[in-house]
Amino acid sequence: MLIPNEEIRELIVEIPEGHKHLRGTFVLKDGQEMTFLEAAIANLVRAYVTVKTHPSKTRIRLVGQHIDEGKQGFAGWQLLEDKSKS
Repeated sequence: MLIPNEEIRELIVEIPEGHKHLRGTFVLKDGQEMTFLEAAIANLVRAYVTVKTHPSKTRIRLVGQHIDEGKQGFAGWQLLEDKSKS
């Protein structure tokens, strides 16, 4: 699915009442809404900045993986760079 900027009516980024983490909701012209949780937004931003600022990298692929012994306070499911295909 490709969503051109012209199809986005609004973008709402907020910490909903009773929650601790950001959510970003794209509201399209046809009324559809797509909400992304903070982890997904952070992964997109991390990938965007990596490709945009790297002197030669034009692509990054993040792959979902379960981390058994991750950092304290982080979710067990993480999107990590696939070094074999980037």
